[in-house]
Amino acid sequence: MQGGIKEWPEDERPREKMLKQGAATLSDAELLALIIRVGDSSSKQSAIDLGRGLIKHFSGNLRELANADIAEVCAIKGVGLAKATSIKAAFTLASRFQARKLERLDRFTSPQQVFEYFNYEFRDSRKEYFLILLLDGKNRIIRRVQISEGSLNQSIVHPREVFIPAVKESAAAIILIHNHPTGDPTPSSEDISITRRLKEAGEIMGIKVLDHIIVGDGEYLSFVERGLL
Repeated sequence: MQGGIKEWPEDERPREKMLKQGAATLSDAELLALIIRVGDSSSKQSAIDLGRGLIKHFSGNLRELANADIAEVCAIKGVGLAKATSIKAAFTLASRFQARKLERLDRFTSPQQVFEYFNYEFRDSRKEYFLILLLDGKNRIIRRVQISEGSLNQSIVHPREVFIPAVKESAAAIILIHNHPTGDPTPSSEDISITRRLKEAGEIMGIKVLDHIIVGDGEYLSFVERGLL
């Protein structure tokens, strides 16, 4: 690439393009260029060149770039510590923003909506997590509670562990959520058994189990939608 970004036609510069056409019109490399800010003078690469190189290094997968540690990003020629920390900070901020969206939602209105939120959180997880959403009488979210970490079994996901926080918060209903690190949301026999057990316990306690949603890789399974609850 000959010349720096400042020498390009104004409409082709990422910052000017964003201001005139909106952030959505920028490519991934252009967005990274805005985070990186400057190129590499030693190799005469522009910030966009570096952005493209980063994306290529991680096989075109932004998720891999987001999950890379600073040392790995820093080791890429032309990036360096300052640029690597800026990139990591941007991805971390985006992740925190996504995680806090739950606080602003009055309620989840569909299994798809639950999936869209938790898919972002669980999509790169190598562990299995089981959590519950506590809901009030109008199905508004009170808060979320993590029940277990690791493969599900009835000794870990016991009714008392699920319903103690629900009782403390005076929840009227709960939604069960867990992820399958394999990416396949098909419920196991243990998943089905645990769900039935929790539903029965909820009926006794007067706390309704509204759904159990298993989050896979880009897909989900709702027990209600499949007629399993």
